Amino acid sequence: MKIVVLDGFTLNPGDLSWNGLEKLGTLTVYDRTCEAEVRERIGDAQIVFTNKTPITKETLDVCQQIKYIGVLATGYNIVDVAAASEHGITVTNIPSYGTYAVSQFAIALLMELCHRIGDHAGSVLAGDWAKNPDWCYWNYPLIELAGKTMGVIGFGKIGQRTGHIAQALGMKVLANDVTKYPELESETCQYVTQDELFAAADVIVLHCPLFDETRGIINAKNITKMKDGVLIINNSRGQLIVEDDLRDALNSGKVGGAAVDVVSTEPIKLTNPLLQAKNIIITPHISWAPRESRQRLMDIAVDNLACFLKGEQRNVVKG
Repeated sequence: MKIVVLDGFTLNPGDLSWNGLEKLGTLTVYDRTCEAEVRERIGDAQIVFTNKTPITKETLDVCQQIKYIGVLATGYNIVDVAAASEHGITVTNIPSYGTYAVSQFAIALLMELCHRIGDHAGSVLAGDWAKNPDWCYWNYPLIELAGKTMGVIGFGKIGQRTGHIAQALGMKVLANDVTKYPELESETCQYVTQDELFAAADVIVLHCPLFDETRGIINAKNITKMKDGVLIINNSRGQLIVEDDLRDALNSGKVGGAAVDVVSTEPIKLTNPLLQAKNIIITPHISWAPRESRQRLMDIAVDNLACFLKGEQRNVVKG
């Protein structure tokens, strides 16, 4: 059984082992694969793993020996799943590997907005504190979160974990999701409509998948429904935000600050409007990337394939 990993570097830049997959077949790992190289590198492999390298219907029409495609991520829109189904190809993804890492990072983005720790540390290292006439100073407004309200759009496992941390910080949580778990509601956690969330939240955190109904959910119209000075956090999908609209809201002060780990096109383009926004923090899509989280991803990927080879289904996605 021939196994090809098209873009293994982001998952494993050298601190993990491919040994689990090596035990299941003859393994070839490429760090990166450009679009023109996909079919050649797949070759006659029956098993293909991809993280962000697209596998299109045209590729599947040519590489008809493929039996299994493993997506090394939760989102699987880089694979034409409908075409794979037509060819009888099983497609799997990796759900729930990054719950702790992604929720932790969402809170880290929020804390950075509230305290600008990196900027203040840089200021001290630049000598500003040593030259200051006072015993302390701050270059940005500092924000205390206790008593404030966090709105979480997308209250699945990651959203729930972020909400749990927010409650521990003394915040009230307003949750919005199609699926509701009444047992999660309490004095400090309630389900509300989207408009109710926009109106009441001091902080809005996006943890929802990218669907037609969530694409561009942060837009000019919805921003007008929000509190003046609201903080917006997004480490889910870049396309949830209309970036021109958020830039304008940040520059006008309607939105007090935003922190994002994802943008509409990645890597970010120098023309991205958020690069011209005030009070913005942008990180390079690293919420998922702690070693512990990546190891879980690797373990689930191996388990998914091992189950497939035994005739069992594990984390199979449908078109």
